[in-house]
Amino acid sequence: MSLDPLIHPPARLQIMAVLGGVSEMEFAKLREILGVSDSVLSKHISALMQADYVRQRKAALDGRQRTWLIRTGPGRRAFEAHIAELQRIAGLVPRK
Repeated sequence: MSLDPLIHPPARLQIMAVLGGVSEMEFAKLREILGVSDSVLSKHISALMQADYVRQRKAALDGRQRTWLIRTGPGRRAFEAHIAELQRIAGLVPRK
């Protein structure tokens, strides 16, 4: 096993974790939770979408175009493998 370099950056790890707890989340809400700008979140989402870890759904709501984000099956599996590797590494630390 190895760490997934696509998921490893802290913002992407947070995105994958947050999206794992919901069926989908609006872009603005995710931005608020992460405390990042639209451009920073967009950059990370684009990278995750290219790997098919996240997909988006766009629709109008209250007369405005909104974007919802969804973690995919491959994204779930990649996240779970990444977390398992982090746990394995943490287990290597001697206990006092």
